[in-house]
Amino acid sequence: MERATNIFERYLQYLKLEKAFSANTQDAYMKDLKKLTDYLAVEGIDILDVKLEDLHHFAAGLYDIGIHPRSQARILSGVRAFYRFLVLEDYLQTDPTELLESPKLGQHLPDVLSVEEIDDIISTIDLSRTEGQRDRAILEMLYSCGLRVSELCHLCMQDLYLEEGFIRVKGKGKKQRLVPISPRAVDELQAYFQQRADITPKRGHEDYVFLSFRRGTGLSRIMVFHIVKVQTEMAGIRKTVSPHTFRHSFATHLLEGGANLRAIQAMLGHESIAATEIYMHIDTTRMRQEIIGHHPRNIKYRHEHGIPSDNRE
Repeated sequence: MERATNIFERYLQYLKLEKAFSANTQDAYMKDLKKLTDYLAVEGIDILDVKLEDLHHFAAGLYDIGIHPRSQARILSGVRAFYRFLVLEDYLQTDPTELLESPKLGQHLPDVLSVEEIDDIISTIDLSRTEGQRDRAILEMLYSCGLRVSELCHLCMQDLYLEEGFIRVKGKGKKQRLVPISPRAVDELQAYFQQRADITPKRGHEDYVFLSFRRGTGLSRIMVFHIVKVQTEMAGIRKTVSPHTFRHSFATHLLEGGANLRAIQAMLGHESIAATEIYMHIDTTRMRQEIIGHHPRNIKYRHEHGIPSDNRE
């Protein structure tokens, strides 16, 4: 019992310090793990002696007591995370959850905007408005860089490496990644910066890329949602559109254009690719070429400016 308690304490520290999960997320992981430990206690099985068959029985039990398939999948995901930790910390040599499957879930596929619809939304922005060029740059960044709304709101001037063609993004769990930025997005940002120079930011907000012209503070998520909602309605598009729709459309268009899946996953900052794998196994120059070369926005940009198709810059 003492050994198990020590393991759980170390696992909680791992979730807190290494995974940088919030207190609520840590609590959720530990509550789901307790469902497994309660089952093992009844069966008389040590947490380190678990076999795949035991986990199958546990999963079947979740089904039998009427837990929703989505909740079953979440619980089993937490169990996998725990056993990956045990292998990582050398408590175990092999991971018993490696072949453990989650229940099949009906997929809800979010709406995807076509390139033409995205152009239509952006074209509705009135550039005579004070915030017009800022809003245009925001929508372009959401689509061209596939950013989460929180990542866009927290983007700082010091994170921009426009001459090199990259921005540094602070993603989930305080993880950072380099994201290629397209020439068109750079153009929109630089046009906005001419207006941004006239804003006097409030103390502590000086470094934020996107500012409120009236308050001089960084933009909130709600404000970005409002911008997307207003411009989508003006474009007459009836789909359910949010800032995340631009990110999802970005990834879908790249896949359709033939871009490398792992490069897209790295750029999106998905948890499924370890941070070390991103920087050790994906060459950033090649990754940028993959994104810039296949993004429909950049293909159109090259055509408009007479840039040869093999020029990825």
